[in-house]
Amino acid sequence: MKRARIRFEGQEFAAIVEAHNALRLADGRLIAEDQVEWLPPANGNMFALGLNYADHAKELAFAPPTEPLAFIKSPGTYTGHNQVTWRPDGVAYMHYECELVAVIGRPARNVKREDAMDYLAGYTVCNDYAIRDYLENYYRPNLRVKNRDATTPVGPWIVDVADVPDVTDLTLRTWINGELKQEGSTKDMIFDIPYLIEYLSSFMTLQPGDMIATGTPEGLADVVPGDEVIVEVEGVGRLVNRIVSEVDFFSARKEA
Repeated sequence: MKRARIRFEGQEFAAIVEAHNALRLADGRLIAEDQVEWLPPANGNMFALGLNYADHAKELAFAPPTEPLAFIKSPGTYTGHNQVTWRPDGVAYMHYECELVAVIGRPARNVKREDAMDYLAGYTVCNDYAIRDYLENYYRPNLRVKNRDATTPVGPWIVDVADVPDVTDLTLRTWINGELKQEGSTKDMIFDIPYLIEYLSSFMTLQPGDMIATGTPEGLADVVPGDEVIVEVEGVGRLVNRIVSEVDFFSARKEA
């Protein structure tokens, strides 16, 4: 089952995604996907991983980490499917990061690896845009790289764990304006999802709606205003996003 959060006629709803991405509300109404505003399907904290793919670490000439390089993204950074993200004026390099995201379903504290999957609500997709101008190094990521308003598309939905029987060999792909730019596999992940749940829950309590963004494979490229960026995780979902300028983004917010 696929579960989404949407805004329709000014109200927020939980919805079940059916054939052709039509959305079934709790009252039985069926709404076409282009009639709604897609919201991030979860809104807890996001624990993101740097250098969690061996091929990506090699691409950047970094040694693979021996412990997860985790950092936190605030909910204010999230935006939904078919929404816009802005590129700050004057920066030299902003790139996408296609990522599989594990969504926590119940409080998790001191969880053992062998029990970790029982704590998941499901999976979603994110595009963890990064402003490389401000990256000090991958071991100490600067907040300005990853925590800007509405610069992390998440969605379109959460897929139940049972519907993705093997997350260890899924293909991840990114297209810019229809051109394939990135392709990799979760089999290159250094720290897998059970390990990450065990690791994070060993020193903090993970809450329902929290997310673990598991990193991106090699194949990064710059994006600019006007670009349409699509990230896809096999068996989970395809997430569409458009880039606008900083001026256009904040002008639209004022008008709204």
